[in-house]
Amino acid sequence: MFEQNPTAQPSSRPAVQRRGMERRRAILDTAEALLVEQGYEGATLKAVSERVGIPITSVYHYFSDRHQVDAALLQRHMGALDVILAELLDEPGPATLRDAVDAVVDALLNYFRQHRDCAEVWFAGRDERIDQLVLAFDQAQAERMRTFLVERGLLASDTPPLVLQLAFEAGSRLFDVAFRTAPTGDDATIDEARRFVTAYLETYAAPPTVED
Repeated sequence: MFEQNPTAQPSSRPAVQRRGMERRRAILDTAEALLVEQGYEGATLKAVSERVGIPITSVYHYFSDRHQVDAALLQRHMGALDVILAELLDEPGPATLRDAVDAVVDALLNYFRQHRDCAEVWFAGRDERIDQLVLAFDQAQAERMRTFLVERGLLASDTPPLVLQLAFEAGSRLFDVAFRTAPTGDDATIDEARRFVTAYLETYAAPPTVED
């Protein structure tokens, strides 16, 4: 029987995997920086390749196209946003429908203004993959908000899930308009979004309780 060589070197696979993860992170971090500095049109894969110092062919090894980079960046931000929006519903949470709408709008607006790369991808880089990510995110937040509002007695218990889904869809479209109008979101359009969504949800408000 052949004996194992005690001086044999351990597999280099972990090192290769680590280097791959580091390169992938570097590509995403560089794309994020270029989105902030130069906007969506300037953050091309070629520009990322030149900035990070990786041949464009190597970039394609990790991401098949520019939209795959966009999707990976957006998933980073959606994870952070999910935590922020969940914390809004912690005790005591919003006390009225208007408070609830304002809380969500303020959280999203502040995040987009603080993370310009997220806003650039969310509103300027839309393709089918990005649309599907945004739709799934909105649907998850809509269901969470519906549960909260019904449990707090702010919405009627028989309010269809579709109502909150449409409220989030309408708000998302108005945010699109706001960020196309101004790079940091047009305040007048955002205020109209608040009124629009609040007025719609109030048509499904829980009836007032009758006191003895």
